[in-house]
Amino acid sequence: MTELVAHHYARPQARRHLWTGLAMAVVGLAYGAARIATWLAANPSAAHGLAASLLAGLATGLGALPILALRRPSEAAMAPMLGLAGGMMLAASLFSLLAPAVQLVAASTAPAGLGIATAAAFFAGSWIMQALDGRLPHAHVEAVGDATAPGGALPRVGLVVAAISLHNVPEGLAVGVAAAAGADHGMTLGIALQNIPEGWIVASAMLILGAGPGRAALVALATGLVEPLGGLVGVFAATVAGTALPLALAGAAGAMLWVVSHELIPASHRPGREAAGTAGLAAGFAVMTGLAVAF
Repeated sequence: MTELVAHHYARPQARRHLWTGLAMAVVGLAYGAARIATWLAANPSAAHGLAASLLAGLATGLGALPILALRRPSEAAMAPMLGLAGGMMLAASLFSLLAPAVQLVAASTAPAGLGIATAAAFFAGSWIMQALDGRLPHAHVEAVGDATAPGGALPRVGLVVAAISLHNVPEGLAVGVAAAAGADHGMTLGIALQNIPEGWIVASAMLILGAGPGRAALVALATGLVEPLGGLVGVFAATVAGTALPLALAGAAGAMLWVVSHELIPASHRPGREAAGTAGLAAGFAVMTGLAVAF
């Protein structure tokens, strides 16, 4: 994109077209933002869901702040931190998404048909994440700095950022759906809490890749702000779903479960760290259980 802009700017006769295109893009973005603001004002529950996903995303930046002074966590601390995040996401998908979905299905006029559709939506959420994982170029964050990784080379910063962003989208989606549907049950607080150590891990990956502490913290914050984008999709789905709300809840649960199984458990259970990863997973599940009971 930079080369394209430079190429057009080097041609005087094309500058007018370049600025016209940029102006049209700004106007389009402003119009879209205004329409979204109007829709949110008319749907308070949707606004609550979006605010919840924004809060959860900002917690990632909060967790990255220690990197400015403490630098990156030790290898021994990585396993329980990743396990903690996985346990909290696993419990959140159960208590705040699947359980309300099952309750709605049981109370519906056609529980058999809606139950089958809800199960299909759960699998669809996992399948979509798997498809995105296969088609979008990215690198697994847990492999950063691993000398045994294929090729022995560090993945590029852009690939790591893409992986983190892909991981955060279903979190925002789940928080947005649950909050807008009135089934939060402590999920927003739980996801925000697990995003704090996650932010530290993200910033640590950036340090390993050669970024400075300030840049590493900013990248972690930026990846956390992907969550409101998923949250916007989630609140829209929850608002328009109506009787199909269990499908939206189950789809978000499937996406979160995929992240736990495909990313967090393998990262926390690498050889020699299985016990610490399992302890973190159990602790995260216990914390989220307590939050679900309290809320």
